[in-house]
Parts: sequence; C-alpha cells; structure tokens
Amino acid sequence: MVIRLSLALGFRAPVRKGEGMTETTTREIGVTELVLRDGHQSLMATRMALEDMVDACADIDAAGYWSVECWGGATYDACIRFLNEDPWERLRTFRELLPHSRLQMLLRGQNLLGYRHYEDDVVNRFVEKSAENGMDVYRVFDALNDVRNVRQAIAAVRRADKHAQGTICYTESPLHTIEGYVQMARDLMDLGCDSLCLKDMAALLKPQAAYDIVKAIKDDLGTDVRIHVHCHATTGVTLVSLMKAIEAGADVVDTSISSISLGPGHNPTESLVEMLRGTPYSTDLDDARLLSIKDHFATVRPKYTQFMSAITGVETEIFKSQIPGGMISNMESQLRQQGAGDRLREVLLEVPRVRAVAGYPPLVTPSSQIVGTQAVFNVLMGPYKALTAEFADLMLGYYGATLGERDATIVEAARQQTGKEPITERPADLIPPEWDRLVSEATALEGCDGTDEDVLTYAMFPGVAPGFFKERPDGPKNVGKDPAEVAAERLASASGGGPVHGPIRYSVNMDGKAHSVTVERA
Repeated sequence: MVIRLSLALGFRAPVRKGEGMTETTTREIGVTELVLRDGHQSLMATRMALEDMVDACADIDAAGYWSVECWGGATYDACIRFLNEDPWERLRTFRELLPHSRLQMLLRGQNLLGYRHYEDDVVNRFVEKSAENGMDVYRVFDALNDVRNVRQAIAAVRRADKHAQGTICYTESPLHTIEGYVQMARDLMDLGCDSLCLKDMAALLKPQAAYDIVKAIKDDLGTDVRIHVHCHATTGVTLVSLMKAIEAGADVVDTSISSISLGPGHNPTESLVEMLRGTPYSTDLDDARLLSIKDHFATVRPKYTQFMSAITGVETEIFKSQIPGGMISNMESQLRQQGAGDRLREVLLEVPRVRAVAGYPPLVTPSSQIVGTQAVFNVLMGPYKALTAEFADLMLGYYGATLGERDATIVEAARQQTGKEPITERPADLIPPEWDRLVSEATALEGCDGTDEDVLTYAMFPGVAPGFFKERPDGPKNVGKDPAEVAAERLASASGGGPVHGPIRYSVNMDGKAHSVTVERA
C-alpha cells in the first residue's frame, strides 16, 4: 500500500519488514503520540493552551513517532469556546514547529468537527482547507460505524493526496462480532483507504479481542493492509491489548507521554517502549527525547487541576457503561454544575439501557454525548419523559444506521416530538446545498475575515463562532491556573461550601441549540 505523503516535508518512510523474518529479526512498530490532542482532551477536558505545548514540539518532532495527533476531535470546539484561539492558527503553528512529522487529526466523517451532518460540498472544502494548512493523516470515523457517512470525507482526503485512514469504532454488544468488524474493514478499504484504525475510545478492547480482530482483518485482507490501534487506559487492561494487537500484526499503536496518561486517558508512551524491549518488536523511539517531553508536560499538568477527571485509577465498570474517557470528565463536570455530582454512578448505569434502546451505537462523539445526555435526563426526570433534539434525531435515523433495531415506542415519541419521519437513506443526501448560505451568514458577522476557514468555523459552531469572531482580536487566553491558586480555591470552597438545595437547572447546548430542564431535588 502506497502512502501518499509529501516527501518535501522530510518524512521518514515507515519500516516494513519482509516475509520470512527470523526469530531475531525486529519488526518496527510505529507510534502515534496523542499528547497534543486526545491526551489532554481525555484528562483535562481539552483545555490545554497552545502556549503550553509549543516548547515540547522540537522534542516531539525528533523523537521518531510515526505520526503526531494534534488537531481535530474536540480541540476545534475548545479553541473557540474556551481559549479564544483560532484553531486554524493552531494547525499552522504545529505545521511550522513539527516540520518532520506527519500531522494527524480525528475527523468525524460527515459531521466534520461539529455535531450534525454537513452537505458534501462543506465536507470537501473542510478537507481541502485543512490539507492546505498542514494536515497529513486523516483518521476518519463515523459514530455509528455507518460507512456511508465516511465515504465523502475519505474521497476528499484522496483528492487532496493525503493519507486516508478508515476507522472502525470498537464496541461490544450482543450484535457486534469479529466477522462484522472484518466486513467493515473490507468496506473501508473498498473506499480507497491507505490504512485502517481499530479505535477503542472507551478502553473496552480486551487483549484476546484485540488479537482476534487484528488477525482476522490481516488474514482476510492481507498482511500489507496497515492497521493502527487506538486504546484508552480507563479499564486497566489495554496496554496488554496493544501487545496482543502487535503480535497479531498491528503496524502502529497510539500512546500518550506518561505525564499526560492513564485514568480516562491513554497508555504511556514510555511503558510501551519498555514493554517491547527484548521482544521481536521495537518502537525505535528516542528515550532522551521522550524524557524531555515527559518533563515538559509534568510541569504543565498541575495548571489544569480544576479540569482533571476524578477518575485517576482503574474503572472496570466502564465495561458496562462503555462511556469513553473524554465524555466521563465532561459528564462529571456537568453534573457537578447542576448540584448532582453524586449521581454519576446512576447515569453510568442508565447509559447501557439508553444505548440498547437506540440500537447499540458505539459511544463516541457525537453519539456518546447524545446517549449520555439522554441518560442524564432519564436519571433526573424519569425515563424518556423528555427527549433531547439530538436523541430524537438519532432514534429517527438522522445520524445514520445502527446495527440493532431501535425501540419502536421511543421512535414514535421522537416522531411526535419533532414532526419528522424516520429515514433510512444517508442523512447527508437530504441536506440541500448550504455553502453559499453559510458564506453569506458568516461574512455578515462582526470580526469574520471572510476566509473559507472562518466560514467553516461558523458552519460547525454557529452558536459559538459569532462571539469568537468578535473577541478574537483580544488574543488567546490560558485557562490554566497556578497550582497554589487552585489549592487556595479548594480550601475556600471546603470551608464555605455546602450542599445544593432547592430545584436545579440542567442545561445542554449542542450546536447552538439549548435544552433546559428544571429538576426538583428529591
């Protein structure tokens, strides 16, 4: 498989050993470093400022990674919502500071980086502009594993002559099987993907399953099919899963530097390196560079204590709830804000019930937020007394197809609430051309510079972009705090705080649409 990446950027070609290796031959395993994106997204709600990352970039660039994930996912949203930072400028900065690295992003297929589906022309323009601004590797996924929803984005990546990585979101249910994952791998490769990713966003991938799925895909599609494996660390089993995936033939695995790892985050990069010593596999990463990267982020991490997840150890209960790491920290924060922080366990128990009603979708953005928020509503108000607009759309098929059937009673409730009819076609096929309208609306906003990049920012976050455009001239802000300040605030809270009494208001805002519910305390 030829990887279409610009040689002008000085990339190291991935090492691929030939057939018939002897027992003493070492197969090089590529590593994707996550600290600049999913690492801090999962541990500290995506709040890390760019200025806290730039000083580590020289070491990251020289450490020998296969790729560096630094954009996409929730970072775009966090940049404009919390950090007053232009996400496109962040991408350009990483391109400048990481000249020898493949830059990688997480792209939500037809959702791009927002929470709804976009018309195909918008998808094409986003891929075109991100490639122009420096992106190299696109990990393209759909929250429901509906291959129809990644087809357009993958085609756009191929037209941009970049690396298209088709993604299988791993989940467990009575309906998910190894053969089903192999079939999805076939479907993705038929779209022209350069590689495949087995994406375990909730630390559900146990060692034997990792081995069986990777081996089955390699046996079916051939050993030349490049497979990447992404795991979180929440359940405590997935470092072993990475080892078993490597033994089955995985080519690249994802890790995060140790000082920004574990908990709902990822397995430590250095642990992977040490695990492979003395085996037929090697990462060929530079130990001295890894130590420098670790030390840098060890000094940064305390600034973001107020955003850190309460999960610091192992949570095997996640095998039941299946909520991904980044979602847990955000859900904890939402519940605390509503005076219901003590009800997280109830919500975690409700999530699998909501998931079954919805046809067993994998839980990854945006399906994790949609299912998780409905679970919160069910706990605070009673089962399905109110449906969020997004959950109603999920039940009606407007996010795509699910592997299982949806509960007919809730589908009917969604139909009555929204006035929409259930659909079976690809959701984007129902969206009329919208680029010209988006341009007109965006350019009318104060502070919009008229570029395609700004139009795309508005398209994905129409409720947030107007405020960002106006405040952008003030420059980025760092929401991290001096550790001493954080300690003082905690002390003051402990001495003067108390339980919340009276009704609480739970508010959810997705893509500019607000849903508010007032709940009486029991």
